[in-house]
Amino acid sequence: MRGALLVGCGGFAGSIARYGVNLLVARFWTPNFPLATLLVNVSGSFVLGFFATYAAGRTLDPAWRLLVSTGFVGAYTTFSTFEYETERLAETGALGWALVNVLTSVGAGYLAVRLGVILAD
Repeated sequence: MRGALLVGCGGFAGSIARYGVNLLVARFWTPNFPLATLLVNVSGSFVLGFFATYAAGRTLDPAWRLLVSTGFVGAYTTFSTFEYETERLAETGALGWALVNVLTSVGAGYLAVRLGVILAD
């Protein structure tokens, strides 16, 4: 029961953070490119890479992994949304944007994880 509550609390915070990124990006970005999703995926990759590396090198209560990795990052990142939005771009003929979305999300996401690992080490 404690584990489920930790995941739920982390998920609540991750969902709210995700919503906040959407609101913030909507204030300055209007093109049909899913920038908010890209930013969430990259920053979520960084957080997961940093936290997992930081936690691996220390004695940390396992509750933190449930709260941060499973709960917060699990709710914050939106890979399924990324996939759906990429399909919508391709479906509407915006193949260039679809390709930019895939390459940037995967490439920048990997670099963000790597940066998190380096900074946490």
